[in-house]
Amino acid sequence: MGEKRRLLVAGDVEALTAIGSREQELALRLQACHESRQQLLARADAEGLPADSIESLSDKLPENSRKNVQASIREAASRSQLLRHESLTNWVVVQRSLLHLSQMIEIIATGGRPKPTYDKGPGSNSGGALVDRAA
Repeated sequence: MGEKRRLLVAGDVEALTAIGSREQELALRLQACHESRQQLLARADAEGLPADSIESLSDKLPENSRKNVQASIREAASRSQLLRHESLTNWVVVQRSLLHLSQMIEIIATGGRPKPTYDKGPGSNSGGALVDRAA
């Protein structure tokens, strides 16, 4: 996510396109982890164990392995929170870029002169300076 943000900020379209396949692979791995988690919780539920979360299920492990598993769960939760923040940051970067491009298109289309809100006169002075005066 950090690498993607750097590429978004730099506007490196080629590298962003190349990173897409890696993102797809990671998304597939994440989906596989989620499905495995769901299967584990379903199996725990069938056996009468806590099945609302992996954390509550880990409470039923023997003492010696419980600490290691719960430490891994806490680390995964922390990484998940970091990924959510990174994802939100990337979304904000993309939205700002889209807003900037939209504003640039509007400036080109109107010649930098916004149409008056209360236009009473015939033949307003609007038109794209770059688009209409290209001849």
